[in-house]
This record gives sequence, structure tokens and C-alpha cells, in this order.
Amino acid sequence: MLALDHISEGGFAEIEVVLDGDAESLILYREGGAVRAWLNICPHAGRRLDWAPGEFLRSKDGLLVCAAHGASFELGGGECVAGPCRGEALRAVPVVVRDGAVFLA
Repeated sequence: MLALDHISEGGFAEIEVVLDGDAESLILYREGGAVRAWLNICPHAGRRLDWAPGEFLRSKDGLLVCAAHGASFELGGGECVAGPCRGEALRAVPVVVRDGAVFLA
């Protein structure tokens, strides 16, 4: 899927995958040797979160910020903690890190 070293520590990456037969964009977030993944779709209006392909905004507080309407998501579980979809969450996609690469679980 993607080499772990293509994601900077504490950084994001975007990758296209096929889930249930559909092409989907995923946000990958690296924290040490662990990676979390979510669909690159804001629950507020169904738009991508990146402001340009693979380029994501991060607040001073360390939150992932949707470029369209400013919804802010914490990086532990993807919950929206500020903005128009407060209380909703990004849809998590299970991934594993194996042999220095990130794969769908």
C-alpha cells in the first residue's frame, strides 16, 4: 500500500484505495510506528478534507482541519470537536503496519 517512511512523523498522507469495490481516498496519520486511517470525507458536507491533493491543514492545537468549512478533528479517534459537525466523526478504516509499510487490515 504505502511505505511507512513516506509519512512524516506526526504527519499526514493521502492514498487512493479500493474499499468494497469503490475507489476511495484515505487520510493516513502517523504517530511513531503506528498509523491511523480515515476516509477523506468530512461528515459535514461530504467533501474531501485536503486543501490540495494530499495536503492537509493542522491547527495550532494539533487538530486536523477540513479545508472547506473548518471542522476540526482530534487525531485519536477522528471525532469532530469544533465546527459544523461537532460530535460526529471521520469514518475509520483499519490499517496495519507490517515490514515497514502500511496495508489495509
